[in-house]
Amino acid sequence: MIKKIGVIGAGQMGTGISHVCALAGFDVRLTDVSQEALDRGLGVIAHNMSRQVGRGWIAEADKEAGLAHIVAGLGMEQFGDCDLVVEAATEDEQVKRRILGDLCPHLSPECVLASNTSSISITRLGASTDRPGKFIGMHFMNPVPMMKLVELIRGIATNEETYQLVRVVVERLNKTSVPAEDFPAFIVNRILMPMINEAVYTLYEGVGGVEAIDTAMRLGANHPMGPLELADFVGLDTVLAIMQVLHEGLADSKYRPCPLLVKYVEAGWLGRKTGRGFYDYTGETPIPTR
Repeated sequence: MIKKIGVIGAGQMGTGISHVCALAGFDVRLTDVSQEALDRGLGVIAHNMSRQVGRGWIAEADKEAGLAHIVAGLGMEQFGDCDLVVEAATEDEQVKRRILGDLCPHLSPECVLASNTSSISITRLGASTDRPGKFIGMHFMNPVPMMKLVELIRGIATNEETYQLVRVVVERLNKTSVPAEDFPAFIVNRILMPMINEAVYTLYEGVGGVEAIDTAMRLGANHPMGPLELADFVGLDTVLAIMQVLHEGLADSKYRPCPLLVKYVEAGWLGRKTGRGFYDYTGETPIPTR
């Protein structure tokens, strides 16, 4: 039975995962590369829980209890008594493999390992650990506290017990899981990222401007957010990384990243997190950059 959950990475996804696990009553151990990153992450969790209180979704007592469940610290040693550890680092396979290599010597033999990767092979990541049978993909959607879906991805070695244990954890988080096969980008991003990439091609080829494309998809396809606005929210570097995984993994030209997407990433225009992407976020309202 899973009682204590470790989370590696105090960025957007790691804080969200810690947030929902703590509110569900799990003890959470959170780490990152620096104390500054941890302090910033804890501040984000407290702020987001306060917003939930303000909207009447949780009580103040729930917030206080949730925050009390989270202990943040540097180093992998703190995960020695965890039942499940979720890696939520940047979407870079070499970074993830290095983290998993550092982590495994500190874990109990029973501990289950999960990666929140949105596109990378679970079989390959699992093979880099000392427990491929206890390794699984656990892909939360962003923003984690709001989104109800978790993709569960079994690598070729993942055993049934691991899958069932993690499925029960997802239920306790009041979320819905869907099983996905271990193919590049799984289900959601296999469909979503090529759509975003095609929207960037539509911009690149001058078919429509940023505002026209996003308005067309919001009103014409009933999407809550236009594809370019969504790309800025996700992070253009993440969109590009997933398209590269699809292009390399499936060897199909239809997944070729749009050159304009590459240029934006090269310029450091990564979306909301850098203040500029397909929109400029430095003013009171976002302004299209193209």
